Amino acid sequence: MTARGSRETCAGHAPGAPLRGRVAVVTGAARGIGEALARRLSAEGMAVALLGREEHTLRAAASALRGPTLCVEADVTDPEALDRAADEVAARLGAASVVVANAGVAAGGPFRLTDAGLWRRVVDVNLTGSANTARAFLPHLTRTRGYFLQVASTAVFGSAPLMSAYCASKAGAESFAQALRGEVEPDGIAVGIAYLHWTGTDMLTGLDDHPVLRALRAHQPDFARRVHSPEQVAEWLATGVARRATHVYAPPWLRWCQPLRPLFPALVARAARRELRRTSAADLAAGTGVMGEGGRADWEAHRTTLHSTAAPDRHPGEQPPPKP
Repeated sequence: MTARGSRETCAGHAPGAPLRGRVAVVTGAARGIGEALARRLSAEGMAVALLGREEHTLRAAASALRGPTLCVEADVTDPEALDRAADEVAARLGAASVVVANAGVAAGGPFRLTDAGLWRRVVDVNLTGSANTARAFLPHLTRTRGYFLQVASTAVFGSAPLMSAYCASKAGAESFAQALRGEVEPDGIAVGIAYLHWTGTDMLTGLDDHPVLRALRAHQPDFARRVHSPEQVAEWLATGVARRATHVYAPPWLRWCQPLRPLFPALVARAARRELRRTSAADLAAGTGVMGEGGRADWEAHRTTLHSTAAPDRHPGEQPPPKP
């Protein structure tokens, strides 16, 4: 497939198949929502580039796709790696019309007990990684008058204690996408933000063991406590992609929560405060650390990189000796 040279819009394609024949890039595509969305976009007739940290898992995910695919092992916090990925996508598949900034990790536990490097890594992946992705692929999207989708979370509605890095990073990613939208609109690029609720990925394994998340779910109505499969969420996201939607809600009823957002911080704080008061410090500390298999793989790869680039005679992060 060759790179496309015209500044075509989705509306220029057949109304019944606005995505067919176009190119999509999905970060964090090795598992979970990213894998499911790559599969769904491929079923719509798109050529899909899967980006992620785990090459073997990426290739396994790509093997289930029916159309042209490309696997690129890349860390979204590495701008040079993403630039190389963008060049490879252009050379192998063509210019991307859809870019989904889905890569994300989470860490749980009290802020004071969370490793500072891990806290920073969550923000780097979820926020800076999204900005890096946009920067690398904006030339593609300018050429195709394409669509950039930022995957956010209902964590931006009300920040939960014991999830400070994740909540801060997702709120930042939402603000970044809102700012970017106004900048690139004159170039014909649309920017969407996806708000995801409880989704059954490995990040939520042991959900009911997390005291604050357990309390938040307990105080929600039955329909809001439902955990949706990655495949169902991918269906909602793919519909939003096809429509170049400004906002994508997964599940759709979340759209009615937007006007109520000023109320949510107080409601979340009230539920969390009650749960924290009746949970021992030992239990709160027990779950401190990275969440989910994908997050653990990223954290281990990151630490390995830090170790390999550190001088052999000192530990990572240790300052070099002063010059004489």
